[in-house]
Amino acid sequence: MDWFTAPEYWLGRLVFQRTLAVVYLFAFLGAALQFRALIGARGMLPVPDYLRYVPFRRAPSLFQWRYSDRLFAGCAWAGAVLAAALAAGAGDAVPLGCAMAMWAGLWLLYLSVVNVGQTWYAFGWESLLLETGFLAVFLGNATVGPPVLVLLLLRWLLFRVEFGAGLIKMRGDACWRKLTCLYYHHETQPMPGPLSWFFHHLPRPLHRVECAANHVTQLAVPVLLFTPQPVASVAAVIIVATQLWLVLSGNFAWLNWLTITLGLSAIDFTRIAGPPPAAASRGAPVWYVVLVCAAAVLILVLSRHPVRNMISRRQVMNRSFDALHLVNTYGAFGTVGRIRDEVVVEGTADAVPREDGDWREYGFKGKPGDLRRLPRQFAPYHLRLDWLMWFAALSPGYARDWFGPFVERLLSGDRDTLRLLRHNPFPDGPPLFVRARLYRYRFTTWRELRETGAWWHRTLVREYLPPTRLAARVSRSGEQ
Repeated sequence: MDWFTAPEYWLGRLVFQRTLAVVYLFAFLGAALQFRALIGARGMLPVPDYLRYVPFRRAPSLFQWRYSDRLFAGCAWAGAVLAAALAAGAGDAVPLGCAMAMWAGLWLLYLSVVNVGQTWYAFGWESLLLETGFLAVFLGNATVGPPVLVLLLLRWLLFRVEFGAGLIKMRGDACWRKLTCLYYHHETQPMPGPLSWFFHHLPRPLHRVECAANHVTQLAVPVLLFTPQPVASVAAVIIVATQLWLVLSGNFAWLNWLTITLGLSAIDFTRIAGPPPAAASRGAPVWYVVLVCAAAVLILVLSRHPVRNMISRRQVMNRSFDALHLVNTYGAFGTVGRIRDEVVVEGTADAVPREDGDWREYGFKGKPGDLRRLPRQFAPYHLRLDWLMWFAALSPGYARDWFGPFVERLLSGDRDTLRLLRHNPFPDGPPLFVRARLYRYRFTTWRELRETGAWWHRTLVREYLPPTRLAARVSRSGEQ
């Protein structure tokens, strides 16, 4: 079946699979280290409460049958170990069926996490990881050549990621069409990185070049993925280079790295790798051919949904069309904010919460807070609380379900919640009151940075949450 495999892509497959496994590793590590405070049995949005009213057909998950924090931790750490093994090459050291089972196990474990993750997992890159991971199940290992159908489906996915993102920008904010969005984006993006301040201060003509290059990369270059080599490889390299530029300019969890991974699958490494190993040129087993063809037909049938979405004037981004996240639609920053607001959370041990009292600020790991602290690089690790705090600053409606429970856990000194923070100003015991205030942040100028050493400047906008204390303390003290 010479039509079925493309042995010359053996190195591309190896690079793709190892890189994808590393992305999976970061995803599972984040789940294992953050879940207790976010969705654990005593978390802000507990999984058991969610599963009481969400049926299996809407959220297929292993945890539909049973949930405990110990079981969730076991699944997350098992996923991390399996991902590390695949990144080290375990998939190529076992028979084809075993390798497929290992990739399927990763996909099933992460699907189970995402489908109970609620707001904390409502990001487009969760679905992108699941869709990419599903295709990886059928990509085979070193005992067989990479299937042509799966390679084409990976390019189809990469095309939808890039082209969909390009369309949502052109249809969305006018600043993309005017080439002015990057006047603001580096400053107002959800989680700036250590170079974002410098990107923001690039000359405006260069920002316009960035915008124009983005449109070319997302709207024209993806079409070339389906052309013969070496043109397809050149297109993939351009996409990879653009994503690396985005990696330098901000923290977007594993979105950029996963897009880079997809791009690597389209590159012909023949000139670097030489002829394929003999094993990669063997004929594929009939059962494997049948499974790959069936998966390809399924993906093509389900693709009608994102295609309709892309050609619609009411295009939406980051939407799953099935509970298994097999085929989804993607996109980012259809609208770019011109200002940056941040929710600053403070506590006090004073018995009476006065405006001029001893209020101490909680420090977050990734989101802006301390004016003199240069933003850190965290991606591809995903700081979920920090990201949701960005949305909370956009509108209290985005935080309606979880911000109250978050404050309660600060007031009770919950250790799992405090582990999500960089700095706890009350190491000897929780505060009596917690409040939140909305500040307007902006990057300092070169002159301000030299004079003050501050990367940010902020001004108070309004109160976000008035001083609040635990109801149990109120009842004990007899206060109304």
